[in-house]
Amino acid sequence: MSDILIVDDERDIRELIGDILEDEGYGTRLAGNSQEAMAAINAEPPALLVLDIWLKDSKMDGIDILKTVKRDNPDIPVVIISGHGNIEIAVAAIKQGAYDFIEKPFNIDQLLVVIRRAMETSRLRRENATLKRGEAKAAQMIGESAAFRGLLGQLDKVTRSNGRVMLTGPAGSGKEVAARYIHNRSSRADAPFVTVNCAGVEPDMVEAMLFGRETSARGVEPGLLEQAHGGVIYFDEVADMPLGTQSKILRVLVDQSFTRQGGSDKVRVDLRVISSTGRNLKDAIAAGQFREELYHRLNVVPIAVPSLAERREDIPVLARHFIAECNRSQGLPLREITDDAIALLQTITWPGNVRQLKNLVERVLILGDGTDPIEARELPQDTGPAGGDAEDRVVLSGTLATMPLREAREAFEREYLLTQINRFGGNISRTANFVGMERSALHRKLKSLGVVTGQKTGSRLMQDDDDDVGVRRVS
Repeated sequence: MSDILIVDDERDIRELIGDILEDEGYGTRLAGNSQEAMAAINAEPPALLVLDIWLKDSKMDGIDILKTVKRDNPDIPVVIISGHGNIEIAVAAIKQGAYDFIEKPFNIDQLLVVIRRAMETSRLRRENATLKRGEAKAAQMIGESAAFRGLLGQLDKVTRSNGRVMLTGPAGSGKEVAARYIHNRSSRADAPFVTVNCAGVEPDMVEAMLFGRETSARGVEPGLLEQAHGGVIYFDEVADMPLGTQSKILRVLVDQSFTRQGGSDKVRVDLRVISSTGRNLKDAIAAGQFREELYHRLNVVPIAVPSLAERREDIPVLARHFIAECNRSQGLPLREITDDAIALLQTITWPGNVRQLKNLVERVLILGDGTDPIEARELPQDTGPAGGDAEDRVVLSGTLATMPLREAREAFEREYLLTQINRFGGNISRTANFVGMERSALHRKLKSLGVVTGQKTGSRLMQDDDDDVGVRRVS
């Protein structure tokens, strides 16, 4: 997409313009009517379209071609050629989205100025699209845990289809990264990936942002749906979309078309829709906050994105990935991380999930000194003791502090061992190795503490070598 398509029913004019532009180093193609023009555009979209308003012996005039190009290829700048009596029509074409117009008979210097500006606009738009695609492809799925592998398997299946996907999971768990993963491995990977932050836009601005608008002062302003044509529109936190907008989005999903605000022409779009939410949409439907019809349209393939607490085994590889990313993007020190620091990270609650882990790693690298490995003492401990030597003290919960020593010790051992088992994804052999016990001794200790193992029982899973077993408390 680097040449200029010149469309004019007068052979002398289109050839003259072609010769002038080729002398300036531009590649050109010529078309004498609307049929030739549309065939050339469909075969290979040009970097710029120079278009005559009136086209004899054509099914479409210049305005019709302009509307079609702006609908299907909105990034192509269109320069209108008009006779002296057609200035008002040319101005109207600007409002329809044309880049500029040149009046016949044209001045060569003026023609070249307009063409250079339009080609620069085309170049910047292509570069911007390339950068956005690069940004999308930079998103990586990182992990090794069973929960992560299960998620990846589901995502890989939906990349081969064009079905609508609903990603559910807590804030910060990586739903947008999962959406970009689907897009990057689909047949639409080279097309736009456009994000709609449903929770971050004022309700009265949502529709203009989505559908675009047409005004006499600014002409056509394409919305996000139009910008996503051919690619993916991603509705982030779709539960926060205003009810009135929900009904219009539902209509777009049915018709694959819409009308801009202030406009009258139908804009057709080819979109794949991926949505995400951290809320229970069925509860929102029951509360009258979300349209059930839209839910069924969007929830064709539901995929749950696990929280970080459900994939603690991935914390080491994620932490090292974020360290490398901060080094690459910000020049922060490329530091290793000690086993003690990793162990502490794997016991944190992580209400903010993967996003919270990334922010914590970045904070440690910014505030840290030197390039030595990150140690546990460097990690923020917001719930730590208010005074004294933090390394020599253990903070007791109110309940634990009121127990007799024997009961407190048993309660601590129970919670400690359950935490380690959870940390290692239920693998009892790895847990025993870490805590410094024989596997059989660990089984006996768990039994003495009222924690019994059995085949896939309870909410926590343990693995003894390759066998999946469950673990639960006995009250």
